[in-house]
Amino acid sequence: MGRVLQPILAGVVLAVVGFASSFAVVLAGLRAVGADQAQATSGLLALCLAMGILGIVLGLRYRMPMSVAWSTPGAALLASIGSDGADHWADHRTDYRAALGAFAVTGLLFVLAGLSDRFSRLLHAIPAPLAGAMLAGVLLPLCLAPVQAVVQFPGPAIPIVVAWAVLFRFARRWAVPGALVVAVTVILLTQPRAEHGGGLWPAVTVEAPAFSVGAVVGIAIPLFIVTMASQNVAGMSMLATYGYHPRLRPILTSTGLATIAVAPFGGHAVNLAAITTALAAGPDAHPDRERRWIASVTGGVVYIVLGLSIGLTVSLIAGSPPLLIETVAGLALLATLGSAVQAAVANEGERDAAVVTFVVTASGIAPFGIGAAFWGLAAGLAFRALLGRRRNPATAAEVSSATPSVSGSAPEPVSGSVPVREPVSGLTGEPDISR
Repeated sequence: MGRVLQPILAGVVLAVVGFASSFAVVLAGLRAVGADQAQATSGLLALCLAMGILGIVLGLRYRMPMSVAWSTPGAALLASIGSDGADHWADHRTDYRAALGAFAVTGLLFVLAGLSDRFSRLLHAIPAPLAGAMLAGVLLPLCLAPVQAVVQFPGPAIPIVVAWAVLFRFARRWAVPGALVVAVTVILLTQPRAEHGGGLWPAVTVEAPAFSVGAVVGIAIPLFIVTMASQNVAGMSMLATYGYHPRLRPILTSTGLATIAVAPFGGHAVNLAAITTALAAGPDAHPDRERRWIASVTGGVVYIVLGLSIGLTVSLIAGSPPLLIETVAGLALLATLGSAVQAAVANEGERDAAVVTFVVTASGIAPFGIGAAFWGLAAGLAFRALLGRRRNPATAAEVSSATPSVSGSAPEPVSGSVPVREPVSGLTGEPDISR
């Protein structure tokens, strides 16, 4: 029973974390391009339903932990577009419909990218150590959330961390679910309830998208680039890090079609998840890789429930500091962070480029609205090219991450890594620890 319950609980955690940590950004982005409160809430509902249905379908079809999410970097981009161009978006109805048209064009671009084999070959060429370093850089800020929360909100945060630590010592597989239960309890008991006028069942609004060159150039193309670079590339790399190698074509075509479908309802972009993919694909979801797909399917079900009860959900979560929910996510991802760091530095010849990838990714920079994961990978690849290939490493598509199991057994081997016993010169300047 516990073996079945473990991935189910992991799925609940990933959906709650995925929703609670970024729904406010999505609402702000939709409002910035002209949506009123009802239209923005309708967009949130449409996205949740699309994410849930697609996560269930992909998980059942391919038996892999492919978590689907809305584009949080894309929503942040929309918010910046709206704030920078307030005069342009003054005509609410006309420009909101143009934004919906741009969302649909973004979905079409996803489909076209999925039909191209060139993009798939490009992803499969990413070296495994750089993929691990990018994953570590993406996870580090979130894994710092428990530390920050204990300092900023000691009252509610300390019980969450203590519950996780005690359960981690005596019942490891229950550590994250237990922390989530404590977090929800603390929120219910200590945070004021926010009023939400939408009610329990939000109204669905439908607008006919309009198409304009300005919206396509100003919204669709940047949204496509940001989502592909910050979400889909990172998500595929994380799956490959854990030994999962799904075909890219069905992922991009299905998320593209889903994006087109939700556009009239206010949804901006559906894509492969990055952070929640790590929650579903890591060893804490299940010690057996063949059972981790249950986590992403369960997450899809929870996304649907959260969407259908969007009014109550937003009302509950909006009254609590986002850092508390991020605390649970950070605790859940600590083991994954350790595995990613191990995979990044295991190969001596790739270690310096991996360190560059990690540092740039962890910096959180976002030039041109494109997230740090893309720039970290680009910097690492550029530095790797500058140094020249020192050995023939495995690519991200050929490697399984060194992931410690829930029971505390030895790490799963990293394909293509080479144990090193001599000190290494360069950026790290430290001897490798032979496994």
